[in-house]
Amino acid sequence: MRLRLPRWHNALAAILLVAGILVGCRLWPHDPLRAAFPSSTAVYDANGRLLRLTLASDQRYRLWVPLEDISPSMVDAVLLHEDRWFRWHPGVSAWGLLRGAWVTYVRGGHPQGGSTITMQLARLMWHLDTRTPGGKLVQVGRALQLELFHSKHDILEAYLNAAPFGRNVEGVGAASLAYFGKAPARLSLPEALTLAVIPQEPARGLPGRVGGTAVIDTALKASRDRLFARWIARYPVDASARPLFELPLRLRPLSRLPFEAPHFVEQVLAERRLGGDAEMRVATTLDLGLQHSLERQVRQYVARGGERGIRNAAAILVDTRDMGVKAMVGSADYFDASIQGQVNGTLAKRSPGSTLKPFIYALGFDQGVLHPETVLRDVPSAFGPYTPENFDGHFLGPVTATQALIRSRNIPAVQIAAKLASPNLYQFLRDAGISRMASEQHYGLALVLGGGEVTMQELAGLYAMLANRGELRPLRLLESTPTSRGTRLLSEEASFMVMDILRQNPRPDDAAAAQPSRLPLYWKTGTSWSFRDAWTAGSFGPYVLVVWIGNFDGAGNPAFVGIDAAAPLFFRIADALRAERPGLAEPIRRNPPNVRRVPVCLASGDLPNSWCPQVGSTWFIPGKSPIRVSNVHRPVVVDIATGKPACPPYDPARTRTEVYEYWPSDLARVFAQAGMPRRTPPALPDCQGGGQPAGDPPRITSPLKGSSYQVRVSRVGSERIAFTATADAGSRTLYWFVDDTYLGSVPGGQSLMWAPEHAGRFLVRVVDDQGRTDARALVVGVLE
Repeated sequence: MRLRLPRWHNALAAILLVAGILVGCRLWPHDPLRAAFPSSTAVYDANGRLLRLTLASDQRYRLWVPLEDISPSMVDAVLLHEDRWFRWHPGVSAWGLLRGAWVTYVRGGHPQGGSTITMQLARLMWHLDTRTPGGKLVQVGRALQLELFHSKHDILEAYLNAAPFGRNVEGVGAASLAYFGKAPARLSLPEALTLAVIPQEPARGLPGRVGGTAVIDTALKASRDRLFARWIARYPVDASARPLFELPLRLRPLSRLPFEAPHFVEQVLAERRLGGDAEMRVATTLDLGLQHSLERQVRQYVARGGERGIRNAAAILVDTRDMGVKAMVGSADYFDASIQGQVNGTLAKRSPGSTLKPFIYALGFDQGVLHPETVLRDVPSAFGPYTPENFDGHFLGPVTATQALIRSRNIPAVQIAAKLASPNLYQFLRDAGISRMASEQHYGLALVLGGGEVTMQELAGLYAMLANRGELRPLRLLESTPTSRGTRLLSEEASFMVMDILRQNPRPDDAAAAQPSRLPLYWKTGTSWSFRDAWTAGSFGPYVLVVWIGNFDGAGNPAFVGIDAAAPLFFRIADALRAERPGLAEPIRRNPPNVRRVPVCLASGDLPNSWCPQVGSTWFIPGKSPIRVSNVHRPVVVDIATGKPACPPYDPARTRTEVYEYWPSDLARVFAQAGMPRRTPPALPDCQGGGQPAGDPPRITSPLKGSSYQVRVSRVGSERIAFTATADAGSRTLYWFVDDTYLGSVPGGQSLMWAPEHAGRFLVRVVDDQGRTDARALVVGVLE
C-alpha cells in the first residue's frame, strides 16, 4: 500500500522552492545598480562649497547619492507622487497597468503608462521604448528581473539617482546640487516636493523668469501644490509649512553652475584620472574665499598693467601648516584665448631667475661656508669660462651675505655656490624633487642665476620648506591626502637664518605702506634671462605665496623685472588677505636651539679684534659657522716727525699708533673704481714683523680649483692661461711658480699669463713678498 503525503507538504515544497529561487537570485553574483549609470564628479572646496559639477561620460549631470543621504521628505514625496504601493508590489502593479490601458486605449485620454518605480527604473536602465504593448511587456519582464535580483532599498535608491530632472540633469543628487546648490539631505519641504513632481514631466521642470530671477514656472508650481495638498492629508503636522509654498522658489539655471578655480579643478581631475580614483565627491584643500581674493587682485593688476605690456599673470597660495593649496590662479583669464588662458601657469616650467638664491645661502650656512654677516666679494670674477655679471652691471665691493641676498647680487651667489661641497645646488634641487632636470654639466654655475627651470608649484614647495624650518613636504590638493612629516633637506638653523634675512628685505613701497602692525613678510624676487619671467616668492602668516608675470609663448618684455612687475602684485595680494582676515597670524616658530648671537666686526664679518671701530652681531651655528678674528684693521706705529712707520723700540714721545684698513687687492680696486678709494697702508720697514698682526695669504682666483683647460695642438706653446690671485694690502708683489719653475712677478691684484708647452698635470703656486703662499692643481689637455 502506497503512503500518500499530505497536500500541505506539496505546498511547503513549492514555497521552499520559490524561496530558494529568490535567495539564489539575490546571492547570484551581479553588478550593483550603481554600475549601470556613469557618474559626474562634484569638486568641493575645504569648506564644502561647490567648485564644479562635471558631466558624466554620457554627457549627463548625475551624482550618485546613497538613499540614507537623501532627505526623507524627498523620498516620501516621490513615493506618494509616483508609487504609493512600491514597498508591497512585486515590481508591477496590475491595477496601474489596467488603469493605464483603459485610459489610453478605451477612453482615448492622455496616455498613461501605469508604471511603477521599478518599471521606470527598468526603462531607464535598458533604454526601453514602452509606448507599444510589446515594449510594455518587455518593461514588465525587466521590472520583475530587478525585483528578483535587488532589494527594494537598492531599487528605490537607483531610481532616485537615475530619474530625469530636466534637460540633462538626472538623479536627485545632481538636481539638488544644480538647482538649489545644496546636498539632497538638506532639501526643504517646498524644494523636495518641487523635485518630486519633475520626473513625470521633466521638460517642464525648467525655471521660468520672474522679475529677472529664475523661479519655477506656473505649471510646475501648480503640480507641486497639488502634491502638497495630498502631502498634508497624509502628514497633517506639515500644514504649518503652507506659507512657504506661497513664496517664489528659485531654481538656478544650469548655465550658472559653479565653474570656480578652473586650473586647480582641472589639475585635481587629471590627477584623479591618472590615479584611477572613482570617488564622485571630491573634497579639496582650496579655500574659495582666498581663491576669489587672488583672482580679483590678479585681474585688477593685469588690467592696470596693460600699458606696460603686462597681459598675463599667475599666483599660488599654500598653507605651510598642512601644505594644502588654498588658491591657484593659473592665468589672468581662463577664457582669454589670446593669452592661452587655459594653460595652467603654475605647472609650466620657467626660469626662476634669482628666486633660488636663498637656498644657495642656506646650503652655505649648513656647510660652514659663511654666516649672515660674512663679508663677500662683489667684484668682477671669472669662474673658468663663466663670467657672471650683476643685474645692474655694477659691483659693490665688500658686501655682507645678508645684503648680498637682499640686494640679489649675482657674483657673491656664484662664489658661494662654487664653494659648496655635498650637496651642491644641483643635488639639492634634485633631492627636492625638481622635475625634468638636465645633467649637472648642462647647467654648470649658471644654475645659480636661473639657468634651470622650475614650476611655480615646485618653487612654492621650496619656500614652504624654508618656512617649515628645512622640512620638504609635498603639496596637497585633496583633503583626503594625509599630511606628511616630510624630508629634511636643510637644518633648522640654516632655514631660520635665511628667513631672518628675507624678513629684512624692504618692501618696494616701504615708505608709504609699512606699518608697525603688519605681519612680517619674507620675500625674494627673480628675473629670468631676456626678461621673459618676473617672479616674487615668499611667505607671510601661515601662507607661502608665489606670483609670476610673463607670457606663455616666452615673449620677453623689459618691464618683466621681478621687483617692478611681480613684487607689486605679491604685496597687493598679501595686503588684501591681511585686510580681509584681521586675525591672520604667523604660526609660532621658536628659534632653533643650536643658534647663537655673536659679536662681529662689521667691516669684515669676523670676530672683532681690538682695533675694529664698529661691532655688530650675527646669527652663528656653533660647530658649523666659520670663525676667525678680523685682521682688516691693523695698527701701525708711525714716527710723528716723518709720518712713516717706525722701528722698535718705540718712544711714546716720538711715535703714535694709527689704524689702517688692509683690504685685499680685488676689493681695493673696486673701491677705487667706485670713487671711494681707501687710504693705502704704508709699506712696513724690514725691522717690522714680529709685533705686527699677520695679514692674509694670497688666494688664487684663476685657474679655478679642479679646473681642466683644453688647448688645441696647433696652439700649444702660444695659447696662454691667466694666473690671478687676490693679495693682502700689506703685500706689494706676487711671485708665480709652475711646479718648481719660476715664471715671474707682478704687482698684487694683476694677472700673469702662462703658455703651457705640453699637456699634463701642473701645480701652480703663488708667493707674496711676506712669504705667504697658496697653491692649486691644474690639468692641461690637448685637442686634436
